[in-house]
Amino acid sequence: MVEDEVIAIEGEYETLIPIDEYLAAGVHIGTQQKTRDMMSYIYRVRTDGLYVLDVQSTDRRIRLAGKFLANYDPSKVLVVSARQYGQRPATMLAKSIGAKANVGRFIPNTLTNPNFSGFFEPDVLVATDPSGDSQAVNEAVDAGVPVVALCDTNNMTSNVDLVIPTNNKGRKALTLIYWLMARQVLRERGEEMRFRYTVSDFEMEF
Repeated sequence: MVEDEVIAIEGEYETLIPIDEYLAAGVHIGTQQKTRDMMSYIYRVRTDGLYVLDVQSTDRRIRLAGKFLANYDPSKVLVVSARQYGQRPATMLAKSIGAKANVGRFIPNTLTNPNFSGFFEPDVLVATDPSGDSQAVNEAVDAGVPVVALCDTNNMTSNVDLVIPTNNKGRKALTLIYWLMARQVLRERGEEMRFRYTVSDFEMEF
C-alpha cells in the first residue's frame, strides 16, 4: 500500500470495515479518466494518472444503499452484471437478500416488452457498471425504475439514482462491495443474523 493513498476519516466516523480492507481490495483505485459526474467522489490523482476514489464516500453510500434496498420487496429487486468479475458477486447479492440476478448478456426488452418470454418488472435495479450494463439501465429508466449503480471515475451518472463510488472493474473490489451491500441490506431489515457468507463466497473464480 502506498502511504499517500490512505484516505483520511473525518471526526468519529466509523467505517463498516477497517479502511485497510477497502484499500487491500483496491476499491479506491479508479481509472485514468474522470467525468464531471464523479468529481465529487474523487480524493486525488496519483502520479501514474489513476484517479483515487474517496473510501469514506464509498462507505457512506453502501450504508445508504442498504437502507434504500431494504425498503423494497426482495423479489422485485433485480441485480445485473455484464462484467465478468461482477457476475458471481451480483448473483450472491441476489441470493443473500432474496432478489433476482440477471448476469452476462442482458437481452433487450427484458424490462420493457410484456410479450417477451423473459419479461420482468423490477421495482429497483442494481447495476455493476452503468456503462457495461447500459441496456438494463436504459430500460429501467424507460420503465421508471430507480437505479442503484457501482460507478467508477469514468462513469456518467445521469441515469443513476444512487451512486456507489468504487472500482467496478476489479475482481476483489466487486467482491467486497457486493458482500458489504448484502450484509448491509440484511442489517437494515434486522436479519443480519442469517447472513452467513464470507467475502470469499462472493468472489468470482479465475
